[in-house]
Amino acid sequence: MNLDLPREALEAASQRNFELKGYAFEAAQGAAAMPPDRARGAGSEQNPAPHFCPCGRTEVSALHKRIGEIAEVAAMCGVNIICFQEAWNMPFAFCTREKLPWTEFAESAEDGLTTRFCQKLAKKHNMVVISPILERDRDHGGVLWNTAVVISNSGLVMGKTRKNHIPRVGDFNESTYYMEGNLGHPVFQTQFGRIAVNICYGRHHPLNWLMYSINGAEIIFNPSATIGELSESLWPIEARNAAIANHCFTCALNRVGQERFPNEFTSGDGKKAHHDLGYFYGSSYVAAPDGSRTPGLSRNQDGLLVTELNLNLCQQINDFWTFKMTGRLEMYARELTEAVKPNYSPNIVKEDLVLPPSSG
Repeated sequence: MNLDLPREALEAASQRNFELKGYAFEAAQGAAAMPPDRARGAGSEQNPAPHFCPCGRTEVSALHKRIGEIAEVAAMCGVNIICFQEAWNMPFAFCTREKLPWTEFAESAEDGLTTRFCQKLAKKHNMVVISPILERDRDHGGVLWNTAVVISNSGLVMGKTRKNHIPRVGDFNESTYYMEGNLGHPVFQTQFGRIAVNICYGRHHPLNWLMYSINGAEIIFNPSATIGELSESLWPIEARNAAIANHCFTCALNRVGQERFPNEFTSGDGKKAHHDLGYFYGSSYVAAPDGSRTPGLSRNQDGLLVTELNLNLCQQINDFWTFKMTGRLEMYARELTEAVKPNYSPNIVKEDLVLPPSSG
């Protein structure tokens, strides 16, 4: 259902030239001992291209200013938790194969320029902030990670989670830049619910969603950067399926626009060298455990999607469908343990092993 948003917020979004939409997910009325458990989450999508040319601190500051404007409107709407898109503070340069100047955008997750900026936002607006960045891990030789920093509404850094799966498809062969995540599937207990962050390509892996759910996530954010030619047919399906399968809310967020780079690059797939990846199609949405979902944001305009989530719905759908209770994790774990062994032989029953029918 539509969520009534303050007129001042709608006017501010219009003045700042970004789309603002609001929706609400309700649960059945619980018993007296189970009052509504509501969180108000938001996800943003934006085109960073106007703010970058060439690489430099000035351009990063401009994008900080832009996201600050969006976060201010989110605060007007009473948002408790906000998540930005993947690598929101830099061009999506991971497919150019060039290290410089793009690796210069990497920052410390704990005390980098962008984290300090987001800490101020979180404390100012009493809002949990999820900030996906390119992380430089100076404690481990300057290794780069694709990381989401989770900042409490108090302004303190709660922790971070890292992208577990690196794409190797088309132009999106990002292992040139960063490593697969090594932090597993952390879930963050915030004042407004238990949240997790499944970064971009992880949405294609059902077990990745599952592990966040097993660890107790009620809301799983999926900050992404993906283009129409590659994935638009999958986009409306994956996060929605994950919400159903894991009895939780999922928030799929994507960039918008086209980002052009000065030097040509190619993925080695036979296509001509090019200056851009294609069109980031936005279409951010939120899905609920009962299979319902919001309409998507724009394909071509900056936007903010505000959703009021009744977290009781997670337990109610869990009690009805009992996917977690009927799942056979011990059986899967046993068979997966065997499947990863070098000498594994798939359990395939062949005709020549079937005994012939008895003649008598």
